[in-house]
Amino acid sequence: MKTSIWNRHFETMSRDQMKQIQSERLRETVDRVYYNVPYYRAKMQEAGVGPEYIKSADDLKLLPFTTKQDLRDNYPFGLFALPMSEIIRLHASSGTTGRPTVVGYSRRDIAVWSEVMARTLTGAGVGKDDFIQIAYGYGLFTGGLGLHYGGEKVGASVIPISGGNTKRQLQLMHDFGSTVLACTPSYASYLAEAIDESSLDREDLKLKVGIFGAEPWTDNMRFEIEKKLQIKAFDIYGLSEIIGPGVSFDCEYQCGLHINEDHFIPEIIDPDTLDVLPEGELGELVFSTVTKEGLPIIRYRTRDLTRLHYDTCKCGRTLVRMEKCTGRSDDMLIIRGVNLFPSQIESVLLEMDETTPHYLLVVERINNLDTLELHVEVEDRFYQDKISELQNLGKKIKNQIESTIGLSVNVKLVEPKTIERSEGKATRVIDKRKMG
Repeated sequence: MKTSIWNRHFETMSRDQMKQIQSERLRETVDRVYYNVPYYRAKMQEAGVGPEYIKSADDLKLLPFTTKQDLRDNYPFGLFALPMSEIIRLHASSGTTGRPTVVGYSRRDIAVWSEVMARTLTGAGVGKDDFIQIAYGYGLFTGGLGLHYGGEKVGASVIPISGGNTKRQLQLMHDFGSTVLACTPSYASYLAEAIDESSLDREDLKLKVGIFGAEPWTDNMRFEIEKKLQIKAFDIYGLSEIIGPGVSFDCEYQCGLHINEDHFIPEIIDPDTLDVLPEGELGELVFSTVTKEGLPIIRYRTRDLTRLHYDTCKCGRTLVRMEKCTGRSDDMLIIRGVNLFPSQIESVLLEMDETTPHYLLVVERINNLDTLELHVEVEDRFYQDKISELQNLGKKIKNQIESTIGLSVNVKLVEPKTIERSEGKATRVIDKRKMG
């Protein structure tokens, strides 16, 4: 499969040209936040930095960080750099704990969002002849409308079905001839199951591409979805605080996600010391927006862990590439002093034929000792086996996981379809240590 490039000027420019554009735009953004956002002005004055200190993108390290808590503390509109009369769209995070984070867009911000999503879709080979079934949530969540505007910009036929109502998803997928599915990877996996259980024949569907994001997923899960849906699965990355989906995207070579760095400058920092790390080092991803008007963000700590690579991709893009995130620093579990990411468990399970990609980690503290229990669904054909064979399978899973993570784990095999499915972001961990 060969894909084209949406905006060749920006996506293939030299590193020197990119740095020059980033530096110009960063200076403008720092001016904007210093003079229009009292919070940023106070933070910069506290750090002893003014706009005159920022000469180029190399000076980013002089500026203070922004966190999700900062957005919550300034709820709802305290970090906006424009008057509300110029804000034409509001989105917000789910706000599962405390206040949601609110983001505002000017008319130009919406145009930028459409542009970066057009690049994203073009990177996956999507164009004017495609039918995009958008099963991300619409509304305050940025996923649905982000894909929607990008799809319209590349000239595709957009099907704004939103999340849920799986039976209708399958009906329209068949009747409308959807060629592209956009949703979370966990929902894509669920739809694959639903197709198997329906009267539909996979050969009657025209699906060829999946655009998946909004939650961490492993390469093994990618292969699993590609096999079950018979598609090419592309990863996308975004945060509502930065713009929504469209921050970075897969190309056909899938060797890292291209960051639209003419709009979002990335850094990698040590999450403990906050020092900027050299190229290729694993650390926390930090973004500064340099074209946003409504809610410009300086050095936003994403909590996502990844590496950056600046060499030219085989696709011809010179945009810096980020590796698929290994997890989030705030999703990391610390169990008996060992750092554990759910994605490590997922990778092991997806290498096994006997299990499904549906699992749940339950962490408890019993008699002052942390315990880890894994609930995992067994493929239907294996669940019918003798009890002794299931016991052997449990031991096999236990051994492989313990050798991978270096922790003891209790494995509980459960019947197919018993772990709750999600039409949005999947719940993988229940940490009972934080309850009560």
